Amino acid sequence: MRFRHPDGSTVHLAYCTNVHPAETLDGVLAQLRDHCEPVRRRLGRDRLGIGLWLAKDAAHALVTDPSALRGLRTELDRRGLEVVTLNGFPYEGFGAEEVKYRVYKPDWADPERLDHTTALARVLAGLLPDDVTEGSISTLPLAWRTAYDERRARTTRTALLTLAERLDALQELTGRDIRVGLEPEPGCIVETTDDAIAPLTAIGHDRIGICVDTCHLATSFEDPHTALDALTAARVPVVKSQLSAALHAEHPHLPDVREALAAFDEPRFLHQTRTSTAAGLRGTDDLGQALNGEALPDASPWRAHFHVPLHAAPAAPLTSTLDVLKGALARLVGGPHPLTRHLEVETYTWQALPAELRPRARSQLADGIAAELTLARDLLTDLGLKELP
Repeated sequence: MRFRHPDGSTVHLAYCTNVHPAETLDGVLAQLRDHCEPVRRRLGRDRLGIGLWLAKDAAHALVTDPSALRGLRTELDRRGLEVVTLNGFPYEGFGAEEVKYRVYKPDWADPERLDHTTALARVLAGLLPDDVTEGSISTLPLAWRTAYDERRARTTRTALLTLAERLDALQELTGRDIRVGLEPEPGCIVETTDDAIAPLTAIGHDRIGICVDTCHLATSFEDPHTALDALTAARVPVVKSQLSAALHAEHPHLPDVREALAAFDEPRFLHQTRTSTAAGLRGTDDLGQALNGEALPDASPWRAHFHVPLHAAPAAPLTSTLDVLKGALARLVGGPHPLTRHLEVETYTWQALPAELRPRARSQLADGIAAELTLARDLLTDLGLKELP
């Protein structure tokens, strides 16, 4: 979906396909047919943006076979879909029964992460619509926090500088400007937007910036305006933003609140849980750890890294952090010029919701994703952007 910003630039809105994970190119092509095109049809659009997630094997197939890349581009066109952004965070196995800590491997100290991200950039340059020259890729925020020493930090910085050089060369070759954004996430070396400023200013290259995920922002109790103002002051480019909402519990000490939270404690993904105290941010790696009494204070609200559907906050006594998303979006695109032109709804946890909230058929999932995009569209038009055909 495309929108005209009051300054005349085009803002793109997509949804991320990591909600239907596929490891192979054939699986990606099936996604387009079985999921993405039905969402487009529900929205009554001739064209719909999708943020592709390409696992290692699918990306390798596309970057090594020009005919395969042309075939994917043709299939996108045939189904009324377009791609200006990729989700480069998960490497492989995102559809596994248990993902948890595996999603942070390989990290940016491992050469495989550089090679994979380079491949994604080359693929994206070949998939961009003819009238679009800018593409974006979100990526791991350096590494999970453990086993990250000064040697790995130096290796990481060298890898990102090498990536920037490769992106420069790619633009010279193709005319396509591909940028990569570190996506701050609780528990990682870059956990907050503030954590991103020092490493990104040290790199000092405008092709390497930040991806602001509003679920992660909220989970860490960051104020969106303060966070985005600090990025602007530090001249850190916002490459893209993922529009998402976290799980919020106002009174986590109450038994009925804990019971409601327990329904979201599931075995597939990590749901880092945080609370803001007078002594600073406190947290656990997973929601179950917080519920089992691992020293997380419960006198103030808890937020959990669980991407809940934008249009459907959980039932009381829980809610979502949709207000944080709204505040961030107002700062990102509500000003005289957008801070980013790539927005992506990323609710990959549809199938991890409590059983009574999960879609039971493809049609229900398509309905839900279309409803999320409709809400995002309405937020954008309320900010003065005009939806384009």
